[in-house]
Amino acid sequence: MRIGIDLGGTKIEGIAIDENGVECERLRVPTPKGDYGAVVNAVAKLVLDIERDRGQKGTVGVGISGAISPATGLVKNANTIESIGHPLDKDLGRTLGREVRVANDANCFALSEATDGAGAGSQVVFGVITRHAMAGRRRPVVLAGTRRRGAELAAPDGLQPPAVRAACIPASAQSQ
Repeated sequence: MRIGIDLGGTKIEGIAIDENGVECERLRVPTPKGDYGAVVNAVAKLVLDIERDRGQKGTVGVGISGAISPATGLVKNANTIESIGHPLDKDLGRTLGREVRVANDANCFALSEATDGAGAGSQVVFGVITRHAMAGRRRPVVLAGTRRRGAELAAPDGLQPPAVRAACIPASAQSQ
């Protein structure tokens, strides 16, 4: 079983996917405010609640609006401001007693679409998160099944939509 967590500024949502890629559970809780430890504990509790309900442990991945800096290992540019400046992946891993992967949520979206979504089978998938696109940081690109990152850990500058085969999903069409 795979467990995916969407850690946002207002909510934390967890989803369990079985070995066939089928969603088998979804839980949502509010994001605690002003206390990094409470955020870590809320994510861990969500994972443990899903595992208890499903009767098995799973691998865990967390999508955040920011990124883990390769230089420092600390969260930067996240809308869950409590996590900025902390090693979220390491702290969640310690709390849960296993590896936890943390990545930019826009990159997770693009990789998911390239793997088994609208861009499945394409060599290049370009994703745009419209509510953040004007900020210039969230332009995830997946080339041949591999996520590509630029200076802000999103798509490299210079990879623009005309240069790639695009898979576009309007925000209104995404499931809630």
